[in-house]
Amino acid sequence: MALIRVALLSLLIITSTILHVIPIMAVTLVKLVLPITRLKVACNPVLTGLAESWIGVNNWVWDSCTRTRLSLEGELELLRDGHYLVLANHQSWVDILVLQKAFNRRIPFLRFFLKRQLFWVPLLGLAWWALDFPFMGRYTPKQIAKNPALAGRDIVATRRACEKFRAIPVAIMNFVEGTRFTTDKHQRQSSPYRHLLKPKSGGVAFVLDAMGQGLHAIIDVSIAYPGGAPSLLDLLANRVPEVRVQVRQRPIPTELAGGDYQNDREFRIRFQHWMNGLWAEKDADLAQLLAPRVG
Repeated sequence: MALIRVALLSLLIITSTILHVIPIMAVTLVKLVLPITRLKVACNPVLTGLAESWIGVNNWVWDSCTRTRLSLEGELELLRDGHYLVLANHQSWVDILVLQKAFNRRIPFLRFFLKRQLFWVPLLGLAWWALDFPFMGRYTPKQIAKNPALAGRDIVATRRACEKFRAIPVAIMNFVEGTRFTTDKHQRQSSPYRHLLKPKSGGVAFVLDAMGQGLHAIIDVSIAYPGGAPSLLDLLANRVPEVRVQVRQRPIPTELAGGDYQNDREFRIRFQHWMNGLWAEKDADLAQLLAPRVG
């Protein structure tokens, strides 16, 4: 029965994806050939509406076909037409579905910084490209040591993406750890946090620099799975009893917006100190979220 269930739900999600990606690509092609900037901009709400409808179907599948409870703490006054930087911890691909379920049609459409290799994922890669998801190289220190020119490519890509985002309502999503949490990675890093890997501050600093005062706030999200980090298969097979989410809205630190993270060592140290403090608070939030609850 579990296998049949997963197969049917997967078929439903794939069908919805195809039915949404086709019009997304059609509108994108129209947008590319339109000669007038104003008409190009007019395509953006159509693309966003299609993307939110796509997520809405996924959320309906979650609500109607699973018993997974989403407990959301920290209700906030959020703007549908705002500009936000969303920061979250990362444990599973399910994190993306959790974020979309929590925020779809409550804040602007979430856009993620993606590894460049994900462009080649069938259907999804084209959809992400059409929806202006930024694709990043995410080069390793060894690659940069061999070719120092690589160090600036992701910065340029971030600035280019943020220039587009200034003109539209947007929620820029960043998994600050840069990779999914595992016990092995945690031990290899000697992470000072119990539930988190060390944060990578550079991407956050570059977005704050590129967006300037155009951002309304930071939405700080802590995602906890009391039953252990699940896979997408676990979610479809109804093996995820509960997801707990803590949301905090934080002001943009004006003293840290617009600094030169790459070349100013003193600024970089200050920024990392701020990021480490935020991460220590998130670690405490996760400990509380994961604690057993009575009743």
